[in-house]
Amino acid sequence: MRKVNVREAVGLILGQDLTKIVPGEFKGVKFKKGYIIKEEDIDELLKMGKEYVYIAEMDEPYVHENDGASVLASAISGEGIELTNPAEGKVNLIASFSGVLKINLDALNEMNSIGDLMVSTLHRNTFVEKGKKVASAKIIPLIISEEKIGKIKETEEKHGKIIEIKPISKKNVGILITGNEVFYKRIEDRFAPVLKQKMEYWGCPIVDLQYSPDDIDVISSRINEIIANGAEILIVTGGMAVDPDDVTMASIAKAGCEIESYGSPVLPGAVFLVAYKDNIPVIGLPACGMYHKATVFDILFPRFLAGERVTRKDIVELAHGGLCMECNECHYPICPFGKA
Repeated sequence: MRKVNVREAVGLILGQDLTKIVPGEFKGVKFKKGYIIKEEDIDELLKMGKEYVYIAEMDEPYVHENDGASVLASAISGEGIELTNPAEGKVNLIASFSGVLKINLDALNEMNSIGDLMVSTLHRNTFVEKGKKVASAKIIPLIISEEKIGKIKETEEKHGKIIEIKPISKKNVGILITGNEVFYKRIEDRFAPVLKQKMEYWGCPIVDLQYSPDDIDVISSRINEIIANGAEILIVTGGMAVDPDDVTMASIAKAGCEIESYGSPVLPGAVFLVAYKDNIPVIGLPACGMYHKATVFDILFPRFLAGERVTRKDIVELAHGGLCMECNECHYPICPFGKA
């Protein structure tokens, strides 16, 4: 492209999108790439602060910013992503359905290391609703070399798509509330109302809700009974700590469940358990789930709805960002908690 004084640009083809900004009123493209500049445009261009413009006269080895942004966005976008039209060298990635945002961090860093381009995303494993902007891909200068376009394609071939959405489904949920104090009605059950509200939010029907005393045989039997009644996810509440009266973890093991992870590097939610019975998640939820709006349970539950088999490694990775800031007014999930 060639730099030309706007007063000498009449009849020439604009080589870039030009943005007009009126503070508090408007920000957007006023003149698009490919526009033929007219005499009456000169005053407007000068008011926009444009003494010079770039004219389309590119050498062969270069690609215009909008074309490059389209290549970049297509290279990184996987399932569940829709692309906006390029403007000002940028393409936005929009969720085409609700689900969990998955990002290959190594590939993202490699792509951003190419130079003259950037990809900016929301945090991985964030639940996003349909229509949400999840990332932006932008070419930074007005043109990008064919060599770097080639590197974009090489990175895609090496890693595959970097960004995708895993759809969630409304799974049948079973709930087992343990503890002598609740079973024998010594205290009011506060867990069921909280969990019912959470399941209503996610649209998950509760197919079975049972109570059990602190008895290993009874708890293990009811775990299997609730699963047999159609639960696709089972939430077991009660003591998970190392305490003489806390038998929940032992009961889960006796029910034939495979313990994937006991404990998490998340507060609230340190005494948290994930197990599986024939690939059905069995979640051990400690008392913090009654009192805190957001715990490790709320961080991970969308991933179970997306059909992920959450592993010990997944839980360990929550340590960075796993400390709740305990704000006076909770704004979760619009906060750093659980973001890694």
